[in-house]
Amino acid sequence: MKYLFLLLLPFLYNAQEVKAEFKKEIKVEKNISYVLDYPQNVKGKVPLIVFLHGSGERGNNLEMVKAHSPFTYKNLIKEPVAILAPQCPENTWWDTQAIYFLIQEIVQKYKIDASRIYLTGLSMGGWGTLKLAGEHPEMFAAVASVCAPTDRVMLANIHNYKEMNLKIYHGGMDDVVLPENAFNFWMQVHPINPKAELIIFPNDNHNSWDSTYSNPAFYEWMLSLKK
Repeated sequence: MKYLFLLLLPFLYNAQEVKAEFKKEIKVEKNISYVLDYPQNVKGKVPLIVFLHGSGERGNNLEMVKAHSPFTYKNLIKEPVAILAPQCPENTWWDTQAIYFLIQEIVQKYKIDASRIYLTGLSMGGWGTLKLAGEHPEMFAAVASVCAPTDRVMLANIHNYKEMNLKIYHGGMDDVVLPENAFNFWMQVHPINPKAELIIFPNDNHNSWDSTYSNPAFYEWMLSLKK
């Protein structure tokens, strides 16, 4: 057996080095349900507010996406706007590529002012907001995350938020998504983007969305901005 092993040993170290290029077109289908509230009887193009819900509104009941959202406070918005709210499927997190393609399609199908697209979301949707905004900062005139988890990818790509009109909202008593998420992200982004603003509601727990979306100044700030 020893003699056989020594005889085969040189063959074990022979190898062929292959240098080549792999090229293949891969088609990926994206499927996401949504609610679009589009104003009627308006002339010209309208701004678009994109809202991403939290984890509790996932599933296939589209009525749920309107909860805890700008839909609730439409009476505070002083001009005609379109509001787009996609729905995240059950047991998943936001597919930001799907949302990006959806926004592009809505802009093409409807009379949307592409210089006035705004993005906001809460909790899991706040994470999706920051993720999508970081991937496509050229798309949004203003971005507002609410009680958002953050991650290392966002921090590693912090320069993508450099020119962004950005507000970060969080509850000071939040024990679901700790306020440190908002503070640490803001500490990273503020040196390169001094206009980025951190707003802490000191008495709010995880529900800082009511304090955010019930304030008329939120919509005034957002809709005053253009790309």
